[in-house]
Amino acid sequence: MGAGPLQSPCLQKLRQHRPLGRTQSAPLPQSSQALQQLVVQQQHQQFLEKHKQHFQQLHINKMLSKPGDRQHQSHPEETEEELREQQDATQTETLPMSLPIKQEPPDLTEEQRQEEQELLFKQQQALLLEQQRIHQLRNYQASMEAAGVTVSFPGHRPLSRAQSSPASASFISPQEQPSKPHFTTGLVYDSLMQKHQCMCGNTNTHPEHAGRIQSIWSRLQETGLRSQCECIRGRKATLEELQMVHSEAHVTLYGTNPLRQKLDSSVISMFVRLPCGGIGVDSDTVWNEVHSSSAARLAVGSVVELVFKVASGELKNGFAVVRPPGHHAEESTPMGFCYFNSVAIAAKLLQQRLNVSKILIVDWDVHHGNGTQQAFYDDPRVLYISLHRYDDGNFFPGSGAPEEVGSGPGVGFNVNMAFTGGLDPPMADAEYLAAFRTVVMPIANEFAPDLVLVSAGFDAVEGHPPPLGGYNLTSKCLGHLTKQLMGLAGGRVVLALEGGHDLRAICDASEACVSALLGIELEPLSADVLKQRPNENAVSSIEKVLEHHSKYWRSVQRFTSSVGLSLLEAQRGDSEENETVTAMASLSVAAMEKRTEDEPMEEEPPM
Repeated sequence: MGAGPLQSPCLQKLRQHRPLGRTQSAPLPQSSQALQQLVVQQQHQQFLEKHKQHFQQLHINKMLSKPGDRQHQSHPEETEEELREQQDATQTETLPMSLPIKQEPPDLTEEQRQEEQELLFKQQQALLLEQQRIHQLRNYQASMEAAGVTVSFPGHRPLSRAQSSPASASFISPQEQPSKPHFTTGLVYDSLMQKHQCMCGNTNTHPEHAGRIQSIWSRLQETGLRSQCECIRGRKATLEELQMVHSEAHVTLYGTNPLRQKLDSSVISMFVRLPCGGIGVDSDTVWNEVHSSSAARLAVGSVVELVFKVASGELKNGFAVVRPPGHHAEESTPMGFCYFNSVAIAAKLLQQRLNVSKILIVDWDVHHGNGTQQAFYDDPRVLYISLHRYDDGNFFPGSGAPEEVGSGPGVGFNVNMAFTGGLDPPMADAEYLAAFRTVVMPIANEFAPDLVLVSAGFDAVEGHPPPLGGYNLTSKCLGHLTKQLMGLAGGRVVLALEGGHDLRAICDASEACVSALLGIELEPLSADVLKQRPNENAVSSIEKVLEHHSKYWRSVQRFTSSVGLSLLEAQRGDSEENETVTAMASLSVAAMEKRTEDEPMEEEPPM
């Protein structure tokens, strides 16, 4: 099944940005008449601008003496896109005391008149050359069309994403629609997210640091995976988008720069002074007054952009290399390095703007996504499945018990694959493969989602110390789990980075997952892993989940007796079961055929 666009009457609302009438990088009109008219307008505008600049020179010194009067005040937390737009706006502003365009400048000297005539002569020459070029192109077009070849000659090649245009291209007319991306897997990343750091600058004290996404991006580039993907530009989420999940007060406090507003004492008390000398909302969740709000909004907006490109069919799947993470952020509470819940906001926007009816969120971060669970606890349109270290509530954040199954109409749509038993032994590939085989994939297939979002935390991968995870999952296994999820929703799968703090582990995991998304053949799991049975603690944990959810999902009932099998044993059992079913079906057919042969045919009456 292909990954076509999700059908929805709200597709036009995919992105809501202001349309651009004409950008410098947009394609020129196709018709020669329009092109000629545009050339005339451009030449005339250049002439007028030159004229204005000559008479405005007298005022420049005065302006330079007061740079604050008109100078654009850029903010370090703004995205590159915003800075470009504001620079463009500044360049198009008229200077003080400039004359109206149609007003003739007074008292021209002879030298100025001569300069004006020379300039006008040059403009006319340029216009004639442009007309000649148009004529030649029209002759060429006519000759090619006479030969049966259709050609057009835009002045510039269309850009699928102009640097100066907003993230949405929905305003482009069908004739100007850019060609579909050559690649099927999308990547989104922005270096401005690296600026969210504690003011102490100590990355050893704060494991959620800028080097995480920088290292992943470098690994994808070094391995050549990045060049095989479509790299899209992220954007800052709007305050309205953030309020799809978070309260207005939360969005105002953490989504705007405190330096731009006067904060009262009650707001300032939300932040605490950390032992390292920086500030934060707790010892883990640091805050940078200049950059944190923009980095957090950029993380959300980047995930939303990628998700909507996959939902619309422009891309098949994708991976968002973003920070800070989001799945711990609740409606009004930041925690666990998280301020805004990127995946939850993207899911809410899919519901609102595209009317997507069924969304699956798989969260394999080693910590439970309490914020995501809270956002959809009573919503049957979103199936949330979390695989996490639980240890009877003794591992951060303490939520995510197997009996937390949802409420109201959402009962049964909140699945917590909560591993309990500590690190004796730690969970690894065999345990996660068993959980996917008996819980995740059966329920996901029965739910039949339209799109799959993955809160892709990599802190369950081997290499993380016990306080940050302590499990021994391999990156290779995560690649295979990604491949399993790609069998859902026509392959519409988007991974968004959550936790993971060992640089080698998260780079290896990212490489494996992106390889799976690209359809690259993965290195097979070792024979030892395939033969290994899940440990007793894992079996007990899985059985508890099945006990709570077998009443909601018929598909898991058949796995209650095979939880403790290795993947190889389970596959052999499935194969034997299929053979038995096939054999019994054959026997039934043979018995019916034999009975038909034994029964005498009815004699036809004589004519």
